[in-house]
Amino acid sequence: MFAGTTEGRKLSEYLAKKRVSHTVCVATQYGEGVLGENPFVTVHRGRMSREEIRDFIADGNFLAVVDATHPYAEEVTRNIKAAMEGMTIPYLRLKRDGLSKTYGEEGEVSCFDSNEACASALTGTEGNILLTTGSRALSAYCVSEELKDRLYVRVLPDVESLSACVAQGIGGKQIIAMQGPFTVQMNEAVLCQYGISVLVTKESGYSGGFSEKLEAAKRAGVKVFVIRRPKGEEGYSFAEICEKLGKLCGREICGEENGSFIHITLAGAGMGGEDGLTKEVRTAIQEADVLLGAERLIAPYRPGAEKQPYYLAEQIVPCLKKLQEIHSHKGRGGLCRADWQVVVLFSGDSGFYSGCRKLYCALDREIREGRIQGTLRVLPGISSVAALAARMGESYQDAAVYSMHGKNLTNIVQRIRKNTKTFLLTSGVQDVNRLGMLLEQAGMEECRVTAGYQLSQEGEQVLILSPQECQKRREEGLYTCMVSNPKAVADRLTHGMADSAFLREQIPMTKEEVREISICKLHLCSGAVVYDIGGGTGSVAVEMAGLSDEIRVYALERKKEAVDLIRRNCEKFDLENIAVVETEAPEGMDGLPAATHAFIGGSGGRLKEILEKLYQINFGMRVVLNAVSLETVSAVRELFSDERTENVEIVQVQISRAKKAGNHHLMRAENPVWICAFTFKGSAVEEDDGRE
Repeated sequence: MFAGTTEGRKLSEYLAKKRVSHTVCVATQYGEGVLGENPFVTVHRGRMSREEIRDFIADGNFLAVVDATHPYAEEVTRNIKAAMEGMTIPYLRLKRDGLSKTYGEEGEVSCFDSNEACASALTGTEGNILLTTGSRALSAYCVSEELKDRLYVRVLPDVESLSACVAQGIGGKQIIAMQGPFTVQMNEAVLCQYGISVLVTKESGYSGGFSEKLEAAKRAGVKVFVIRRPKGEEGYSFAEICEKLGKLCGREICGEENGSFIHITLAGAGMGGEDGLTKEVRTAIQEADVLLGAERLIAPYRPGAEKQPYYLAEQIVPCLKKLQEIHSHKGRGGLCRADWQVVVLFSGDSGFYSGCRKLYCALDREIREGRIQGTLRVLPGISSVAALAARMGESYQDAAVYSMHGKNLTNIVQRIRKNTKTFLLTSGVQDVNRLGMLLEQAGMEECRVTAGYQLSQEGEQVLILSPQECQKRREEGLYTCMVSNPKAVADRLTHGMADSAFLREQIPMTKEEVREISICKLHLCSGAVVYDIGGGTGSVAVEMAGLSDEIRVYALERKKEAVDLIRRNCEKFDLENIAVVETEAPEGMDGLPAATHAFIGGSGGRLKEILEKLYQINFGMRVVLNAVSLETVSAVRELFSDERTENVEIVQVQISRAKKAGNHHLMRAENPVWICAFTFKGSAVEEDDGRE
């Protein structure tokens, strides 16, 4: 193999993985260095004449010759072809990958058939010139001192390239010795740093970073002069070369061992700007054959083969299966290789309010069950919370952190009220507006919102806003906020609110001590869904919802005046995780999310019907009911003869309160209350409603 291109290096790496011994001829020490050592690869370094090439091939006992030299190295290709005249082994030309995009509309682009024609046209321009055509074409551009003085040349960092620059009289400050590929941002930085007016490039395709150069020039307002590829270029694709070599070797090379092997990387892309990428993620993107993710995240990058705006498991899993199928051993076009590098980008950090975990589980299952042949890894990114804290010089280990992005975050005011620092990920300016409105309505005007706008991207700002200023904000974009609350109230570790804390009017209320015992007997947990049946004033619903922002309470009440009172108490305590339902039980339970717990404060004489309905909804539900009348107590007695209950607890509570009478305090008794708690037990097999 005569190499000299990225495609040649990749073909060598692929053949080595397939345990196919081969010899690679490179011109320079640098070319030898990028290949690396491998027992299946023999490297020959040094330029050869036509006669030397012929002797080398004749003495090597080779099955074939692969020409993987640069498409612009026409003289080398002519020498190889001429040297092989009369030989019986095949000559196989490896074509460079196709152009990454049509570039006729990319701005001021001029095309030329040769370096000499391009150099001639450059004499009619003004300003500095960035030459990215390589050191071997340098002599064509050094035809005059005026043109030479305007040149900045980007070449490989090897002795031969640097020597060619010196030989042409190019000064040290005009030499940029770097190894590509280069990103759009890197190209743009070079154009701006050196005040470039014209960029000169070859029509070099994906691996040559052609698209990245064009995009950078467009952003910088720089003209582009393109040296066209040689006309009539012939040859074979990567897959076709592998297929032909496989036939010569007597075995399949392309995609054997169950087809392509896919290395999948799920990566946190930080806040969206390339400067916010970790080095590890940046490298993964540069080496990616396929890049997936939200459109705004993948837009700046050009992978080796393709990119798609996919970020959901239902999109990505079929995409990878199709990729594996297309590039399997059947060789149906495209690249044929043992390894494909697929990168999926997620905003922020992969482990912080990210969709990464869900996709990881889906892909891990596909790999473990053999439907996708590959490996899976996760790379972290820099979250916008970490970035904003750094911009502010703040810590966030002592802060509360929540996400409003794409979700209805409940009890925002309650969360902020308990913390001096609260970080919030948002979906955009509408969430900032809502945050300001909620703070103002709650009388928390003393709070200040530090908003990180477009962090790490163009137009970045860190703003300090009052609640009123938050409501006036109109600029759409990405916002991460930190709310500073100088009057934070420490979170209570126990429930138990005084009856006087609630709006009551003439609506019956479950008294404080009974309320607390009843809630304890419910055995609530984070994520519980609770029905408060016969909500009354809403005191039980408010206390339950206040235990955790992750609890959802549905207060069912048939009386309109009580429904209005429950809503007013919810507003008083800034609780958004209570839904008030004006309905009759048990009919009103239809259509609600299935409850895990239920509190029955009032049944309207329909206790048995309500319990039957609750049992149908959830066989494992925990239920607490309060009984005051003898009729209800009698109904409860019948209930506990039912074999569908377990973990039964019955508590009879008699509360007496001290009342002042002159100089004395006398105990005045409240009505005795029965608190009955139990858990339903049962099986879907015993019932005929289809539940599991």
